[in-house]
Amino acid sequence: MELLENFKAIEVETPVDKIIRQIRGLIVAGYLKPGDKLPSERKLSEKLGVGRTYIRDAIKKLEFLGILNTLPQSGVVINGVDISAMEGLLSNVMKIEKPDFFSLVETRVMMEKFSVQQAAMRRTNEDLEKLNYALEAYEKKVKQGVPAENEDFTFHLKIAEAGHNSVIKTMMLIILPDILSIYRRENVCDDSKFEKTIKEHHMIMEAIKNQDAAAADLNMSAHLKDVLNFSKSKL
Repeated sequence: MELLENFKAIEVETPVDKIIRQIRGLIVAGYLKPGDKLPSERKLSEKLGVGRTYIRDAIKKLEFLGILNTLPQSGVVINGVDISAMEGLLSNVMKIEKPDFFSLVETRVMMEKFSVQQAAMRRTNEDLEKLNYALEAYEKKVKQGVPAENEDFTFHLKIAEAGHNSVIKTMMLIILPDILSIYRRENVCDDSKFEKTIKEHHMIMEAIKNQDAAAADLNMSAHLKDVLNFSKSKL
């Protein structure tokens, strides 16, 4: 058995992972630079020999990580990203092939509680502006009746940024895309919960604005209680 333990399971990449790896490689190598525009979904689909759905999913994941940005009437462009950080980050993200939903959510809750406390104590006026912008973007999507999961998570990432702990932010970037994927598959974020989420976001925002770390912690715990209980039911 000792010899067998030295073997490792073969990780099979999905088409989305392969697309992400190619885009990452072009950025790291310098062929794609901040501000450069990606070819259209149709052209990428034809060139890579995969369906446009795979292209779209890869772009969405890279958008969520802050590496790509879709601009109205301009297409998808490369953001100004930290290349060395991005390379390690994407490698870690793609290694989570079959994540344990409860473990991911439990870890997220612990990190969010810490980050919101730090945000309340360390936030700057610029951080508040970014949080307000993210909150408004989420509310706008909700009122339009379109999916707003990405905007929801962006708000939470801005909280991590306001906590000014780069390690926590990076760790959240590693696990949140996988949680988002499971949320969508399990239909966790249904329409009936959006108004409740907006109210909870405002309470969290107010605690951060008032630099009340205790209230921020309590509001974040209440906000994540439902999804934590849901993840426990999947054990």
